[in-house]
Amino acid sequence: MAQPTLSQQIKALEHRHQAVLFEGRRPPLRLTPVGRELFALTRRMFATSEEIDELLGDSVDAAASIRIGSDSPIYAVRLARALMSAHPDAGVEVRIDNAREALGRLQDAQVDVAILSDPPMDGQFFYEPLFADCLSVVVPVDHPMAGAPVFPLEALMHERLLLREAASKTRAAIETMLAAADVSPERVIELHSREAIREAIALGMGVSLFFSAECPPDPRIVCLPPDRQPDRAQLTGYVVGRVERRRTAMMRMVLAAAETLKPLSPLPLHRLESAPRRSA
Repeated sequence: MAQPTLSQQIKALEHRHQAVLFEGRRPPLRLTPVGRELFALTRRMFATSEEIDELLGDSVDAAASIRIGSDSPIYAVRLARALMSAHPDAGVEVRIDNAREALGRLQDAQVDVAILSDPPMDGQFFYEPLFADCLSVVVPVDHPMAGAPVFPLEALMHERLLLREAASKTRAAIETMLAAADVSPERVIELHSREAIREAIALGMGVSLFFSAECPPDPRIVCLPPDRQPDRAQLTGYVVGRVERRRTAMMRMVLAAAETLKPLSPLPLHRLESAPRRSA
């Protein structure tokens, strides 16, 4: 639809119902409160229409793309691969953001499903457990403790600890673990990507902690289990989707693919709840 036609349609809709849907007319467009309510209603309406079509046809258009949003590149790619293996003709798009941005894209229907770590509970979404993970201490291969069976957390008091940015869930888990062990590192250096931290460890700049799924083989580094780890420092991941779309053919495809990934979970999935705890 051409932009002038779209603008005329919006103006006519607002005039007919005496309701302002957008704040102004210049980008970036923002919905008014009533506009947001109407958007939520029409989104459910179109989702229901799609669900009816898919229920009667019991298939997904092969040309359609399944859009995945996630704060976990590893599990997003694994899900994309599982979908492509089961449905070679289906298109798959993957968008990696931080947790808040990925959830926002799901809310705004910019992605069809999300893989999120410890997401806040919200009644408009369903949550399917996918993985549970724990932290490993990552040191350079020539570190004095590289050959040890476990890494004592007290030893971090004499290390330069490399951390992600403050909003990182990995950093939050690390800080929870250190607080529980009453350990303060000798020095903290902040780096803003997992790749940068891995390279810094390999170059001997310090040590860090990664979740075990984020410890791919690298001859320059060694991953060691810590001597203890509180449950609240562990990470849980979920496939998250909109409740009204759970029964669609597309979502059944996604959940079936996710089921094949559960055996790869670093920790047993029976420890997970069917939905995350409500945020404080």
